[in-house]
Amino acid sequence: MKNKTIDYLIQPGGKLTGRVRVPGDKSISHRSVMLGSLAEGETRVSGLLEGEDVLSTLGAFRAMGVRAEGPDQGKLVIHGAGLHGLKAPAKPLDMGNSGTAMRLMAGILAGQAFDSELIGDESLSKRPMKRVSEPLGRMGAVIETAEGGRPPLRIRGGHKLRGIEYPMPVASAQVKSSLLLAGLYAGGETAVTEPAPTRDHTERMLRGFGYEVKTGGARISLRGGGKLKACHIDVPADISSATFFLVGASIAAGSDLVLEHVGINPTRIGVLNILKLMGADLELLNTREVGGEPVADIRVRAARLRGIRIPEDQVPLAIDEFPALFIAAACAAGETVLTGAHELRVKESDRIAVMAQGLKQLGIDARETPDGIIIKGGRLQGGAIESHGDHRIAMAFAMAGLVAAGSIKVRDCKNVDTSFPGFVGLAAQAGLTISSIRS
Repeated sequence: MKNKTIDYLIQPGGKLTGRVRVPGDKSISHRSVMLGSLAEGETRVSGLLEGEDVLSTLGAFRAMGVRAEGPDQGKLVIHGAGLHGLKAPAKPLDMGNSGTAMRLMAGILAGQAFDSELIGDESLSKRPMKRVSEPLGRMGAVIETAEGGRPPLRIRGGHKLRGIEYPMPVASAQVKSSLLLAGLYAGGETAVTEPAPTRDHTERMLRGFGYEVKTGGARISLRGGGKLKACHIDVPADISSATFFLVGASIAAGSDLVLEHVGINPTRIGVLNILKLMGADLELLNTREVGGEPVADIRVRAARLRGIRIPEDQVPLAIDEFPALFIAAACAAGETVLTGAHELRVKESDRIAVMAQGLKQLGIDARETPDGIIIKGGRLQGGAIESHGDHRIAMAFAMAGLVAAGSIKVRDCKNVDTSFPGFVGLAAQAGLTISSIRS
């Protein structure tokens, strides 16, 4: 199946109803595997996302001698090796399509006694890694990259790391996390100052593993030399995956859908804030805390959306959700303006360019700007869309099929399994007329 192509065909009409639970949060799943592998003792994980990205992370730690049972129906038992118990891998560690895995692993591997190499698929091999290799270099790491600071990353072991004070030029949870993880191995204090808040799963989970992390305003710091103690992690459903259903139910008349057990971490709810500003009918039910992460069931009903100027302070809190939000904007009355979103240019694809191209293909006025997009709401037509192998592009245009005037074919959807295995089945269960075509 590795060489097969998967396309989606979506027939117009339908509405989203009932109750669904999307797969576990990808960010938390990655970190649970990483910290569980570095902890002392047995870490039990439930609700793990069994997508290809997370399995790549798990495979990397297995290649470095970590024993793990599962995953099986979201359950995983990790027998931690401790911070200094990893072994040299026999071959390069393949991170697949995951920029999160590669950047965070760079921080962990910078502190090891052995050499290692991180590789990825064609898409990941085009993504920028200087944003982690340069500050890690300031800590004393020795990392070689391919031309332009891109993968593969060759990390030389045996170099003593030292803590640094790093004001981040761009808000990025991946960069912050990479440096904090390297800081576990560094002498003294490692501190990162964020220009804007980003997801804080790493800090929360480090504390859950018994490691002291200090937060004061925009500054996050820890000291090296401690230990991680095994714990239990219950991974909530991924709000990024839930977003496609939130948008689909908002735009399709008659929809009334409940998304269960969704993580509503304050650093991840930009999508909820933006949709509410657009007039979405969202209700948080049964709010609770699970394993240090806030969780709720989210009820969403169809609503008349309106175009808005998206507040720039919400951009880092919704950076992965914009492909779906662009579909909401295409269905809204008036104009939606996004600025301050340069980061979308260097995701799995150039998400600004690819979404603008796809929306135009479906008859929507979408104009790129250097750091964003201007979308004028209208009536979506049918057509064929190129996803460029980007899982979030594929799922966003799948939901557009609910309200399009004709059928939509989305090409090159194989990478959806990296973050949302079972997407087609769950979307069909909720009311989307979608089929998967293999060729």
